[in-house]
Amino acid sequence: MRTKTVAIVGCGKLANIVVQAKAKGLLTDYEIIGTYSRTFDKAKLLAENVNSVSKAHCTACHSIDELFALKPNYIVETASPASLREIALPALKNGSSIVTLSIGALADANFYNQVAQTAMEYGARVHLASGAIGGFDVLRTVSLMEASQVTFETKKGPNSLKNTDVYHEDLQNEAREVFNGNAIDAIALFPTRVNVAVAAALASTGPENINVSINSQPEFVGDKHRIEIESEQIHAVIDVYSKTAQIAGWSIVNTLRNITSPIAF
Repeated sequence: MRTKTVAIVGCGKLANIVVQAKAKGLLTDYEIIGTYSRTFDKAKLLAENVNSVSKAHCTACHSIDELFALKPNYIVETASPASLREIALPALKNGSSIVTLSIGALADANFYNQVAQTAMEYGARVHLASGAIGGFDVLRTVSLMEASQVTFETKKGPNSLKNTDVYHEDLQNEAREVFNGNAIDAIALFPTRVNVAVAAALASTGPENINVSINSQPEFVGDKHRIEIESEQIHAVIDVYSKTAQIAGWSIVNTLRNITSPIAF
């Protein structure tokens, strides 16, 4: 199989997991050829890390256009929904498929349709990494099978809610539901914190139909997500706790491996 080329947008901890996987021999079908971040020093450091473990040369790019000029087969996006909104259409028109964690951007139906149409027109694809949750195969299967209802509950520590409209010092001492609504409203209120809820919605009944509950608990560390789907014949619960966000980075690695694997999970 011909080696695929990858460029990375967003050069933080999750992007470094992709480089770790490359170093461990888990991404032998890929070469990482470019990095881009709004902070060039981060892009440069990540590129240096890539070059220390890879035979191909990785370029730290000063602009997104410089990265597009590398013509990567895949762009791995680990930055934010705002970043995905900025790069998705030009990347697809450039012939690059996308692997993204910033699924919240696709809660906007107009943007979703633009992305889908552009991908089809230019022969590219957008791969949604599972992030900190799973069970999307069950959600999609049941939703195709018959009418269903889906709920998504998240438990977080209060510190993870700082710099949002719902944060208050009382949350440090009091457990409380801080949001209840659909996935569209959730991503509007927490633009970088509920991508997994939007992913579950897209895999099932749609962002406008899934009920999302976000709860704060004092001294809680990490994230606990619970998805429940009920139909006439099926009742399924996906319950995942993650102490850190590392699982999200490794879900990108898994997605990349599935793309080129002769047997895909």
